[in-house]
Amino acid sequence: MEKEIINSGKAPKAIGPYSQAVKAGNMLFTSGQLPINPVTGEVTGDIATQTRQVLENLKAIVEAAGGSLADVVKAMVFITDLSGFAAMNSVYTEYFPVKPPARSTVEISGLAKNALVEIEVVALLGG
Repeated sequence: MEKEIINSGKAPKAIGPYSQAVKAGNMLFTSGQLPINPVTGEVTGDIATQTRQVLENLKAIVEAAGGSLADVVKAMVFITDLSGFAAMNSVYTEYFPVKPPARSTVEISGLAKNALVEIEVVALLGG
């Protein structure tokens, strides 16, 4: 099975030696996405604002692979303070309103660029 590197100009460029996503067969694996605005390169706002930016970045990457967020089967959420869980979850629900993917959410001590949230997803394309 060949792997295909997926990149979207509508999402921020990788800030390290990794791809935005890798497609293997009909599976898509994204790298963790930070709330980096792809136009300005900045991370701004509260947890809700940052969650929205992360999900917009993920949406752009999944769409670049030929899918949609409806194809996401697993999400992994990394958050620096679980007291922001409800606000993050409220925005997350807007992007996955029906048949949400399986999900893990963990609190971690810190993220690159002092972000408050990072999310990565696995999607089943064409499924």
